[in-house]
Amino acid sequence: MINALDKFYLNGQLALVTGSCKGIGLALAEALLSAGAIVVLNGRHTEPLQRKCEELREAGLSVDYSLFDVTNRAEIASAIAALEARLGGIDILVNNAGIQHRAPLEEFDPGHWDALMRTNLDGVFNVTQSVVRGMIERRRGKIINICSVQSELARPSIAPYAATKGAIRMLTRGMCADWARYGIQINGLAPGYFRTELNRDLVNDPQFSNWLCERTPAGRWGEVEELSGALLLLASNASDFINGQVLYVDGGLTSVV
Repeated sequence: MINALDKFYLNGQLALVTGSCKGIGLALAEALLSAGAIVVLNGRHTEPLQRKCEELREAGLSVDYSLFDVTNRAEIASAIAALEARLGGIDILVNNAGIQHRAPLEEFDPGHWDALMRTNLDGVFNVTQSVVRGMIERRRGKIINICSVQSELARPSIAPYAATKGAIRMLTRGMCADWARYGIQINGLAPGYFRTELNRDLVNDPQFSNWLCERTPAGRWGEVEELSGALLLLASNASDFINGQVLYVDGGLTSVV
């Protein structure tokens, strides 16, 4: 009898997680490491990447890093080529890098709009296009795009962010349409409201926090470790026939009115 749990192990597989020095990205990287993957952290600044790699290596984990900005296509192409020459083909790509700006839409700074689009949306396209060519040649691979409850729901002051996350949901489906034939699974992982540095101001705002807990059926904020199970499903052989889907991990937020 086949042991179903064996499908979730990632022993020896190479995973790249963008924007993974802290917050959700780091939690996702640590989840992949716990399942046996070799994980490459990514960010724009050398010192925090080196420091985090050293911490994880001291714990006996197989981790490396790749320095590049997801908005810089030439930088990405060079970094991915160097990474694959050093460590081999990338088996798992997690597109996590993202930013947030909040303001009423009529007052929204056009420069912030452009930055959101370049990082949150263009960044997913840029990195994936560089990585997927090798996956197509090998006829296998897992791509997980980090979406959001804002892929489905709008909220005042974050319309541009919601626009990027809604676009990533459709880009995920488009990637499936183009690349599923090559044995590649492309899915989205959509967190609800989690306690992260990005959400610090909201967590510390009693009015918003109370509203969120009342609005969410689970009645609380999510903890980043609670994304691990969903990620390992989408990154492993357990999801070999799941494609073009978005899995919401949100305490039920998108299921109720």
